[in-house]
Amino acid sequence: MNRPLLAVTPGEPAGIGPELLVQLLQQPLPARVRAYADPDLLRDRARRLGLPLHWVEPGQPAGPGALEIHPVPLAEPAEPGQLNPANGEYVLRALEAACDACLRGETDALVTGPLHKGIINEAGIPFTGHTEFLQARCGTEQVVMMLANDQLRVALATTHLPLRAVADAITASRLRRVLEVLHHDLQRRFHCDEPHIVVLGLNPHAGEGGHLGDEEIRVIEPVLKALRDEGMRLTGPLPADTAFQPSLLQQADAFLAMYHDQGLPVLKFAGFGQSINITLGLPIIRTSVDHGTALELAGSGLARADSFLRALQQAAHMAGGQ
Repeated sequence: MNRPLLAVTPGEPAGIGPELLVQLLQQPLPARVRAYADPDLLRDRARRLGLPLHWVEPGQPAGPGALEIHPVPLAEPAEPGQLNPANGEYVLRALEAACDACLRGETDALVTGPLHKGIINEAGIPFTGHTEFLQARCGTEQVVMMLANDQLRVALATTHLPLRAVADAITASRLRRVLEVLHHDLQRRFHCDEPHIVVLGLNPHAGEGGHLGDEEIRVIEPVLKALRDEGMRLTGPLPADTAFQPSLLQQADAFLAMYHDQGLPVLKFAGFGQSINITLGLPIIRTSVDHGTALELAGSGLARADSFLRALQQAAHMAGGQ
């Protein structure tokens, strides 16, 4: 019973999240698991995969296929691969319940499966992503999305924004807060005593001295100088196309990209399916898979659970080190 208790949300009920959870329960895990989901949904996926699944009460031994369950009912039965806007609210109710359990201290960390932003919006619920949702639910001023694998960590100054909105969103105050959160959580969560952060520029060639954009001169460089004066180890701003080189990969504890598709393609190329998403700056621990709902694989048993397993392992490790 001294193992951490993880609150797990399988995500989109028509996607691969529910069956990945069922698959993972067949092996020894580094933590106890409480699923926030519809019990019939998980039973259906277990039946399709031909795998055992049963519920246990808190404190009971949990063998293969066993987990605690916090029931969250679907609005309508879910069919693998077939999105249904009627179940958009279900995804968020499960996430709310799991997040609140962490906030109350009932569970030690939150692990989230993949969801489908589009179908939630089609249900009439404004939604941009897990990161922003958890930020609002926890009442946190600034959070940072960071993806990580065995080779590198990449954090984002902005998350789910249209590309045309990115430059306006990178203000001095925002960039400072992002770097402060990243620096703090690298120390607190990852035990980096003096984190070394490599910061990318926004523009091609990091602005080419102002000829290809002046955000580096006006915003990024002054913030980095101020934080260096306060003791942070920061390199940059560097051109994104040359920053991920072997010498810097060996030195850096994390890279900070200015927007979603600037840094994440490099990380996912280095280890797609082996990476996880970690939300920094929250009062709770939250990890997630690095992939989507893979509707075309749902119900087939062919989806790989590597990222989900790594998310569970990382959450358990971080919870054990609190």
